[in-house]
Amino acid sequence: MKIHNRRKFLSFLKFKRDFQKYGLEKARSYELILHWLNNRLSRNQFLVLSGILVGCSAGLAGVILKTLVHNIHHFITTKVHFEYQILFYVVFPFLGIVLTTSIVLTIFKGQDRKGIGAILYEIAQNSSIVSSVKMYSQIVQSAITVGLGGSAGLESPIAVTGAAIGSNFAQTYRLSYKERTLLLAAGATAGIASAFNAPIAGIMFAFEILLTGVVFTDFIPLVVAAVCGSLLSRILLQEDVLFRFYTREAFNYKNVPYYLLLGVVTGLYARYFVIISQKVEHFIKGLKMSRLRKAMFGGAVLSLLCVLFPPLFGEGYETVKAFTNGDTHLIIENSLFRYFEIKDFTIIIFLILVLLLKAFATSFTIFSGGNGGNFAPSLFAGGTVGYLFAIVCQQIGFTDVPVTNLVLVGMAGAMSGVMYAPLTAIFLIAESSFGYDLFIPLMIVSIMSYLIAKWFSPISPELKSLADQGKIFTNKHDKNLLFSLKTEDFIDRYSQAINQNAPITELFELIKNGDKNIFAVIDENKSLKGILTLDDVRPYLFSNDEISATIIQIMKAPPAIIHPEDQPLEILQTFDDTGMWNLPVVNNENKFIGFISKSKILTSYRQLLKEYSD
Repeated sequence: MKIHNRRKFLSFLKFKRDFQKYGLEKARSYELILHWLNNRLSRNQFLVLSGILVGCSAGLAGVILKTLVHNIHHFITTKVHFEYQILFYVVFPFLGIVLTTSIVLTIFKGQDRKGIGAILYEIAQNSSIVSSVKMYSQIVQSAITVGLGGSAGLESPIAVTGAAIGSNFAQTYRLSYKERTLLLAAGATAGIASAFNAPIAGIMFAFEILLTGVVFTDFIPLVVAAVCGSLLSRILLQEDVLFRFYTREAFNYKNVPYYLLLGVVTGLYARYFVIISQKVEHFIKGLKMSRLRKAMFGGAVLSLLCVLFPPLFGEGYETVKAFTNGDTHLIIENSLFRYFEIKDFTIIIFLILVLLLKAFATSFTIFSGGNGGNFAPSLFAGGTVGYLFAIVCQQIGFTDVPVTNLVLVGMAGAMSGVMYAPLTAIFLIAESSFGYDLFIPLMIVSIMSYLIAKWFSPISPELKSLADQGKIFTNKHDKNLLFSLKTEDFIDRYSQAINQNAPITELFELIKNGDKNIFAVIDENKSLKGILTLDDVRPYLFSNDEISATIIQIMKAPPAIIHPEDQPLEILQTFDDTGMWNLPVVNNENKFIGFISKSKILTSYRQLLKEYSD
């Protein structure tokens, strides 16, 4: 009993110290309760509680965003006559991108880092600390962009919002980097789970994309957060807002050839999609325009595409549902193709054009100033590919083509190839269609598409630039640890330097009064001219003859030079190539900054490895 009372007293003292240290006098009542619980509960217990709170918050954010965008779409597409809809397709997509850009520039001070890459960057480069602004900025921006017709998805903004919620929760309660990363992933997981009402897909998303290269043994908070997000979605969202497909055929092993061929088709289309995305991004970045003018240009292109092909308007899930429900006429109903005689070849041509232009519509939406992601576009495109593939097979003469199943697995295939996330795609479609008996075709199509995408590019093209720069984690865990180190932290700026024209006796004084065994030789402008080590000076130290040599006569050129922007991995390779343990660091003007030590980098690496292994 005495031990128990002593523990309670020590817990109270710790909370009191934290209360004073962190200024909790200004904290809200619920924050005080959570701080108290953080001191009383075990680590695992508090993480589970955190997963519930973060999951509910991120799930609610997802529900709010989905409901808001759905209501805007419902008004534009069902409450307005066709003649006026054309006007809406002209005005609203343009307005959505321009308005989003204006808000970013004025309210959010031009800070518009978005997409999954933004989360991965914060995990690798910012210790999983996400700005609190992103807890609401992504909702505002994506609601305007997609709600007014932007051809992008809400899932990436929801994931970023959830990640920001999880990160800021962890920051508030002073959790460690690993716990902060875990709750960041839990928030994103809950966001995805609420967007699709698919908890397992949300968990797969976290492990496949967000936590790549991060070692974790705790995953219960992820599961809890996913369940909370999915439950809120099921309870609060209306049936027509949910990502649900009720019509499908039973799996028949005789249809495997269809799925094999569709896997190849979706893989090739996914490659086309990412190539167009890259080219449009490069094109828009190269325009000599202000950000607002780029938004106006991109908005104009998007509006034109939406007028010609209404399925490009918004996320496009209603079009995919029309495929699965057999309401193909609704796809063409509001387009200019309605004035033509609708036959099978008319639908085929229309869908081919929609597929080709979807990549442009999405890219112009995102890169010209809108906010959204590739989740919904890849699902829309995959469903369209699957339906187009099915009706082409029927036209050729094949019978008993599983049209609805091909639409569903096509969605998974395109998403696997675009997002490099086959497991997420498989479970997403299986959960959304109650199609667990479709696991075999889902796996066939998704894995084939993924392998084709990996054959062209081992890393997702969307993330390749960041990965090459070492700004995000990859599957290579050792490199991830090295990339998380900062070169600036290893530069010894108190290194000893000597002028090249100085007598050698001056160097003797440096050795006598200092503790360095390597010296930089510089000129009057502090430019690096060479280096000297104790081994170079030792013959002169013990010489009995009068020494008249100058530094410039005995110095040697450094075997390599380091720059502050060099990555630790590159620096270690340079050390291995030269056999050196210390190398000089200079700026772009060759001005000497200091020395960098190989042993210091390796010591920091070992310490990181120990922390990650705990």
